[in-house]
Amino acid sequence: MSDNSKTGAMEEMRFRLLIDAVVDYAIYMIDPDGIITSWNSGAKRFKGYEEAEILGEHFSRFYTTDDRAAGLPQRALDTAVREGRYEGEGWRVRKDGTNFWCHVVIDPIIAPDGRLLGFAKITRDLTDRKMAEETLKRSEQQFRLLVQGVTDCAIYMLSPEGRVSNWNQGAQRIKGYTPEEIIGEHFSVFYTPEDRELGEPARALDIATREGRFENRSWRVRKDGTRFLAHVVVDAIRGETGTLLGFAKITRDVTQAHEAQLALEKTREALFQAQKMQAIGQLSGGIAHDFNNLLTVILGNLEILQKRIGDEPKISRLLENATQGALRGVSLTQRMLAFARRQELKTEPVDIPQLVQGITGLLRSSLGPGIHIETRFAPDLSPVLADSNQLELAVLNLATNARDAMPDGGTVVISAQPEVVLEQSYSALTPGHYVCLSLIDSGEGMDTETLAQARDPFFTTKGLGKGTGLGLSMVHGFIEQLGGRFVLKSEKGHGTAAELWLPVIGEGVTAKPSRLPVEPIAVPRLSVLVVDDDSLVLTSTSLLLEDLGHRVINATSAARALALFDEGEVIDLMITDMAMPTMSGAQLAHAVRLLKPDLPIILATGYAERLEGFAAQLPRLPKPFTQLNLVEVIAQAMK
Repeated sequence: MSDNSKTGAMEEMRFRLLIDAVVDYAIYMIDPDGIITSWNSGAKRFKGYEEAEILGEHFSRFYTTDDRAAGLPQRALDTAVREGRYEGEGWRVRKDGTNFWCHVVIDPIIAPDGRLLGFAKITRDLTDRKMAEETLKRSEQQFRLLVQGVTDCAIYMLSPEGRVSNWNQGAQRIKGYTPEEIIGEHFSVFYTPEDRELGEPARALDIATREGRFENRSWRVRKDGTRFLAHVVVDAIRGETGTLLGFAKITRDVTQAHEAQLALEKTREALFQAQKMQAIGQLSGGIAHDFNNLLTVILGNLEILQKRIGDEPKISRLLENATQGALRGVSLTQRMLAFARRQELKTEPVDIPQLVQGITGLLRSSLGPGIHIETRFAPDLSPVLADSNQLELAVLNLATNARDAMPDGGTVVISAQPEVVLEQSYSALTPGHYVCLSLIDSGEGMDTETLAQARDPFFTTKGLGKGTGLGLSMVHGFIEQLGGRFVLKSEKGHGTAAELWLPVIGEGVTAKPSRLPVEPIAVPRLSVLVVDDDSLVLTSTSLLLEDLGHRVINATSAARALALFDEGEVIDLMITDMAMPTMSGAQLAHAVRLLKPDLPIILATGYAERLEGFAAQLPRLPKPFTQLNLVEVIAQAMK
């Protein structure tokens, strides 16, 4: 053998050893008819055949039944001959019957004379990659279905320039655009004109690019032009090298949640205001009660002193002045009780137009020539259930406030119209029929802060010493006590509207008849038991009664009063304070009525408590009272 032959044989052997050492690829030869003529270790490893088992077999046995039926093995060889190479991927079958995905390269082996000697075939097992790709594909499909299925959020992608590249159902539902209408358009179309002018779209992308994320709440525009409050998140999407690929954008319509939050805050504010007003009302009522006790003492003593000094002009003027000052205190306590809703109302059917017309003259003289009064009443207004005196006072009070708001003159429009309150229309009003009596002025109006405090007790804008700050509080308390509502509407520079919502009198409802003044009648000298835990009031009341010629027995508590009955004290009449510790005046009256069923009893009170049973029918002596009031109520009780 020549050296060249030996060298060639050694090269061929080394080549065969090299091929056989490759285990990651199946490398084998097939003849022109497709019969396997060689087999390496890689082919044995992932196809499962030993060399002795497979040599001489047709390579088509590695193909699936379907591929063989379709003629794919022969087509691969034909392609390799025709094009000089065949390359493709597909499923193949191992010896044990399992399938694997492979990448196949078939190269034709051509002799120098052009004859086809066979084919070199290289197969690589890509099953793991294929499975990973399939898994990724399924994951992508699931993610795409998930994103498309989301209807509560708009989820879509933007190009680096901000153009919409895809669109889910949530985006279509929230923003109104179909994919065909919006893909390719710039996302700034969703912004309000104001935000576009301010450069908000570009700012959002700039922040997302620099910081990786942009998030905020702002108004957006739907296709139909309506606006909604959106919670927006923009995330920058980058490739492995850091290249900006675009942006992922998620938008939620939070309009309803925002409105619900505003409603909750408004409800909380209303609750806080109601609690504040209730607390101040309780405080005002308590102060008024104690103040009425003091005024009872002062006025009673002044009245007795006035009778005893005779005709001393200078002293009489002093006493008269002191009495007028005390009466101002009475007016103040009445307003405090009205605010606290503890005044006694004498409700009756009231015709609003008739009531306003009845006080028009008083209104004109009170407001002055610079104020023009207009009245506008709807026809056939139903009567309302109200205390006519208190309602007149409320109208006068509101009209006076209107006058003070128009120092240079102006117009006050007094109007009334029927209103129907439906369920949940006004949280403070029971559903039903009302008459809205309003006074609208053309004055200075109030800013938001002033309007919020206007109904608070003791708040006034009239300056020190020029107002008590209880006018609107009194109106508020009075209207609410009737089951209505007092509404103030105002804007700085645009006047004020004060609305009194008064319940229409129901069918078959009759107002409680107000007591007519009792004509004083002569009563015999009585033995009167006076019960009051306030020693000053007790003394003052006793002096007034003694001045009338009655015999007075004092008791500083309900327990002491009952003890006097047990002791056999002769008593013709009992006058008891309502608010006493341990046992109230009403409870004492009930206990005494069991002992002395026919004994006349008078209840003295600093404010009008709500009573039930027989106590509600007993004569009342409102504090502060005069000697004439005592005479009248005693005459009423002794009838």
